[in-house]
Amino acid sequence: MNERLSRRRFIKQGLIAGAGLSLGLHTVLEAQAMDSHLEISGGKRVHDPVIIKEKDSYYLFCTGPGIPVRKSADLMNWQLAFPASVFAKPPAWVAEKIPNQQDVWAPDISYYNGKYYLYYSVSSFGKNTSVIGLATNKTLDNKAEGFGWVDEGLVIESVSSNNYNCIDPNMIVDAQGQPWLVFGSFWSGIKMHKLDPETGKLSTEDTELYSLASRTVNYGAVEAPFMIYKDGYYYLFVSFDFCCRGADSTYQVRVGRSEMITGPFVDQEGKDLLKGGGTQVTFPNETYKGPGHNAILLEDGIYYIVYHAYNADNNGVSELRIAPLSWDSDGWPHL
Repeated sequence: MNERLSRRRFIKQGLIAGAGLSLGLHTVLEAQAMDSHLEISGGKRVHDPVIIKEKDSYYLFCTGPGIPVRKSADLMNWQLAFPASVFAKPPAWVAEKIPNQQDVWAPDISYYNGKYYLYYSVSSFGKNTSVIGLATNKTLDNKAEGFGWVDEGLVIESVSSNNYNCIDPNMIVDAQGQPWLVFGSFWSGIKMHKLDPETGKLSTEDTELYSLASRTVNYGAVEAPFMIYKDGYYYLFVSFDFCCRGADSTYQVRVGRSEMITGPFVDQEGKDLLKGGGTQVTFPNETYKGPGHNAILLEDGIYYIVYHAYNADNNGVSELRIAPLSWDSDGWPHL
């Protein structure tokens, strides 16, 4: 996210149906968004969360010093994992490229080819001097044989002369088993590179930088991509507008889809995401503002949207939100 300053700081259906008679659709959608969320307790103060399950435990990774890690048995009750972060401090190569930056941003976790791939980013706030790195592990259980994070080094970087920003990584494996890396924030928008299946680094055979989504309004505020494949479509989730402003945040999750992983991605109205399209998925409500930077967790056939929002009743701190998505008859996701 471009506005990541101090990330670490950071009613029921009958009633809803009745409310629709007197309230606008937007208000009803807000009420619906409140209704389906899981009750989170313990460790819910997070930014840019992503969740994966190994055996009987869920593991959450988020923005913060060394990439904080939390653990849960039920998605609702969270506690610090052990160790409590992936890195004791950023790897030496990161410190050389992005000096004086302790926070690691927007991690993304995937299980691929027998091990866990954790992509992460480090940047200078408000600049596109940024890097995306990769760490791997055989298991997330610190008591299991083979546990131990291995930093694989730099994957891709951007500098001030580039028209893109290398943060907010997301790994997606296509229908043919080929891995890709989606990333981007502000500047010219969301980009994608093909990955080498053996190394998790950029492919040397296909070096094209694909463009997936962009905006011309609000300073080009689109970031935090997360892509899934479902029922013949690739769904690209992104976040519009601004995070990191507490209760004044305007973040919101949008989505488009394509039959091809390289696009074009269009929203429910047929508008190309490269032209600012995107169907809105998350809405603010009276308590939670700026709901954005989502991940998707598939569990027992249910797609859960995982994101953060700013609690206006708690000094605007960023908190974990999890809710099951529903899919309409045309295959579009909704809360």
